[in-house]
Amino acid sequence: MKILLLEDEMMLCRTLEEYLRDLGHHVVGANDGESALEYLGEQRFDLLIFDINVPSLSGLELAERIQSLGVVTPVIFISAMIDIEKISQAFALGAADYLKKPFHLKELGLRIDKIKREVQAKNPNHVILSEGYGYLKEEEQLYFHKTPVNLTKKQRQILTLLCENIDTIVDFERFRSYVWNDEPVDNATIRAEISRFRKLLKEDFIVNIKGIGYKVSRYYRQN
Repeated sequence: MKILLLEDEMMLCRTLEEYLRDLGHHVVGANDGESALEYLGEQRFDLLIFDINVPSLSGLELAERIQSLGVVTPVIFISAMIDIEKISQAFALGAADYLKKPFHLKELGLRIDKIKREVQAKNPNHVILSEGYGYLKEEEQLYFHKTPVNLTKKQRQILTLLCENIDTIVDFERFRSYVWNDEPVDNATIRAEISRFRKLLKEDFIVNIKGIGYKVSRYYRQN
């Protein structure tokens, strides 16, 4: 999942970022509400994790702001607060969950897994990518006219990242983080790997966004 993490305690923010990335998530960190709002205006996220008491815009004020804009992304609030009024306000703003600090990292991971299952239950598992190609999210398997396509580990990771961000541009930094585990590979190496992958396809559904990255889109068959 692509997660926006709003946390102003620098050490805790880094710890949470590292843990979530180890679980395979892509994390964008923000230390104040205004920065988080800017990220929300520029990118699409699958999950938001907001501390409540942060500078510029509190987590609650930010949730209220994005709710007014019609954003329906699940939010997990984290806070040391025990004020029932604040907790009630969080849930009134559509919180998917609430965690009181301090909490065990694994507990956060379990809460995220629960939300991920709920989101997947609402969305089709099968993504149609072209006339012949389809992708099953749960299996992380590409099919061509219902026949499984054998992929290398990197090709599967590339496809998974693209399909988890369907209709959204995936930049080189995210490929570097997710597929190459933040190894210092250059953009040319990433382009070469994706180029080899595309040459294997009978129908090329991976779109090159010059100088930025790549994307795939849902394919809608014409009646």
